Amino acid sequence: MIAKTNAARILDRAKMRYEIAEYEVDENDLSATHVAESVGVPVSQLFKTLVARGDKTGVIVGCIPGDKELDLKAIASVSGNKKVAMVPMKEIQELTGYIRGGCSPLGMKKNYPFFLDRSAFEHPLIYVSAGVRGKQLILSPQDLLSVTRGTLVDICEKV
Repeated sequence: MIAKTNAARILDRAKMRYEIAEYEVDENDLSATHVAESVGVPVSQLFKTLVARGDKTGVIVGCIPGDKELDLKAIASVSGNKKVAMVPMKEIQELTGYIRGGCSPLGMKKNYPFFLDRSAFEHPLIYVSAGVRGKQLILSPQDLLSVTRGTLVDICEKV
C-alpha cells in the first residue's frame, strides 16, 4: 500500500483516476531525466512543475516536459505579466509547501494561476510530482488541467 500524498487526496476528492509510480531518490540527481529513467518513461512525458513570479500577478506555476525549458516571455504573455522570473529555490518551500524535486502542481499552499504546456496532450497520460521526492502521479493531462483549473498554453522555449 502506497501512502497517499496531499496531491493524491485532492485527486481522490475530485474522483479523478490516477496511479502513483514510486522510484528511488538520488539526492545528487533530482533532474527530470533521472526521474523519467527511474519510472521508465520518456522524459517528454514527465512534467516538471516550475514556480515563477510575474511583475503584475505575483506567483504563477508552469508545468512543462522534463526535457524542455520554460519560455519566460511566453508565460509572461499568457499570464498577463510584462516580466516573469523564476522564484529563487530558497523560496519554493515557503510559497508552495514543497521542496525541490517534490513540487506538485496539486495541493500548493495557495491556488496560484497554473499553466500547462500544450505538449501534455501528446500523451494519454503524463507524470507529475506527487508532492514528495520518490513519487510521481500518473494522470491524464485533461484531468490535471481540470483539477488545477489551469490554462493550456505554449510555454516552452522553441529550439
